[in-house]
Amino acid sequence: MLNEELVRESLRAVKYPGFSRDIVSFGLVREIRIGGGDVQIQIAVSTNEPKVAVQIRDEALKAVQAVKGVATVNVKVDVQAPASAPAGDAVGPSRIEGVRHVVAVASGKGGVGKSTVAANLALALAQTGLRTGLCDCDIYGPSVAMMFGGSERPMADDENRIIPIERYGVSLMSMGFLLDDGSPAVLRGPMVTRYTQQFLRQVAWGELDFLILDLPPGTGDIQLTIVQTVALSGAIIVTTPQEVALIDARKAISMFEKTNVPVLGIVENMSYFLCPGDGKRYDIFGTGGGRREAGRLRVPLLGEIPIEPLVRESGDTGRPAVAAHPKSAAAEVFRNIAVSIAAIAT
Repeated sequence: MLNEELVRESLRAVKYPGFSRDIVSFGLVREIRIGGGDVQIQIAVSTNEPKVAVQIRDEALKAVQAVKGVATVNVKVDVQAPASAPAGDAVGPSRIEGVRHVVAVASGKGGVGKSTVAANLALALAQTGLRTGLCDCDIYGPSVAMMFGGSERPMADDENRIIPIERYGVSLMSMGFLLDDGSPAVLRGPMVTRYTQQFLRQVAWGELDFLILDLPPGTGDIQLTIVQTVALSGAIIVTTPQEVALIDARKAISMFEKTNVPVLGIVENMSYFLCPGDGKRYDIFGTGGGRREAGRLRVPLLGEIPIEPLVRESGDTGRPAVAAHPKSAAAEVFRNIAVSIAAIAT
């Protein structure tokens, strides 16, 4: 028998353009009404791209028409401007006040060392004399506070903007500064979007050459909010050499390509292990995966970061490897990546 759950389930086949998640998971389906075999659907989309709304409407219409018992389908898409666009201003991705370049560090899956790359890249950029900030956009799993050894709570200025925490010459903002140790961020999608916007727009970043965004893994709500509302200079994709990681990295790359964000390059983390005893190289997770993918996409391979226990230790103790172990092989790679990013994005 035709019911709302059947219709909603059919809409799960409709992906948001450029993303792996469906419109139901994104919370875009606001209302479903059924009268006999007639179905009315209300969808709300925040975008400045008319083609997005048209594609969602057409695919939703097709999906629901295929449900048994449906006679007619009426799909209405309510298109709203992205939340970051003030009234009267141009709609679409916009700059963050005072920030010259915003670079996203992303990955298709977790556990590939994305936050470690973001933290050390930000510090390496700062060491070159560039004014640098790092925004931890992983609201559910923040790690920047721990990696930089910050435990104090941020304060507000006279304009009620959050004053970022300063460490090693890098301006930092992370949900980790706002939560007690071990406390989870129990938030629904709209609140996650709100926090993301606050971290980007309501933090007193000042004048920055680079703001590095440490994105959560995957292609979900936070990524959608950022690519729709922030004018990104580009994205860096972090992966490990094995194919299972590269499969997910391709999804992240596809997301940025479909939203017209340039991919600045690929970073292959955990690339190899050099035995301290004999100096022999071991390709624990395979070899050449990042290089082949970079060649396929015609983007730079920005660096191959070796597996070094000191990188993990430095992150756990609140002092990134670039600061704690500047002569290590990993720190050298991070500095080379920073030089490449500064050259690409300036």
